[in-house]
Amino acid sequence: MAGTVAGAGVSTTDISTANPPSSDASALSELRATEPSEGKTVGTLYGVGVGPGDPELITVKAYRMIRECPVVAYPKKRKGGKSYAHEIVELYVNPDEKEMLGLIFPMTKDPVVLEREWGKTVEACWEALKQGKDVAFVTEGDPNLYSTFIHLARLMRELHPEVPISSIPGISSVLGAAAALDIHLADGDEQVGIIPATADKEAMRQAIEHHDTIVFIKVAKVLDPMLELLDEMGLGGKASVVTKVTSPYELVWRDARELKGQELEYLSLMVVSK
Repeated sequence: MAGTVAGAGVSTTDISTANPPSSDASALSELRATEPSEGKTVGTLYGVGVGPGDPELITVKAYRMIRECPVVAYPKKRKGGKSYAHEIVELYVNPDEKEMLGLIFPMTKDPVVLEREWGKTVEACWEALKQGKDVAFVTEGDPNLYSTFIHLARLMRELHPEVPISSIPGISSVLGAAAALDIHLADGDEQVGIIPATADKEAMRQAIEHHDTIVFIKVAKVLDPMLELLDEMGLGGKASVVTKVTSPYELVWRDARELKGQELEYLSLMVVSK
């Protein structure tokens, strides 16, 4: 499968004791709007966006939160390997000095299984929170945009409403893809849509018709139907695909038609710019 490797390799030398992106103490003090709790009976749950894949795209505030919170929770893969969020965290903190909490999130649509497994992740966090420990749950991209943190926070509010919850915004893969393609997403009165790609052809058609630029996430499983629809709409040459955005393994296809009939990584998105 042909593609352009757009991500530069990132050094993985030990930077667990590195200074944050800014060493100016006065500048950092202005960012301390939300300090990890001390002396509280219940800790705070933080959703911390660590960016789309490139460790250098973590914000100063996200860096500080994962350094200062005693517990760092992260999405854990069932079959080994590490998520981008996990890899990024290990670059900036020493796991031996933290309580590292790996959480497994179910990849199913069965509501019974989902509720049971999500309940387990909430209770795992609650065990630390009820001891007064702050928990930083790290997530790729932004915690409030198609993130596992959204579900975790919702269920935590239902089961343990006394837990304070806060989020630290991060750079989304949507923005990383625009940078990789060197395109703008919207300007002036232009409209942009961020849409989960599905097999619902009519819904996808309407999304394309109603926006000037459309970013389709989770496009891997419906790539060919999407390409067929774009051809029908006369937009076959207007779509690009980026996988593993901003990571050292990022691949870019400026003409998505090159991918017809091929399999894509799960972490792939399509940008249609009319």
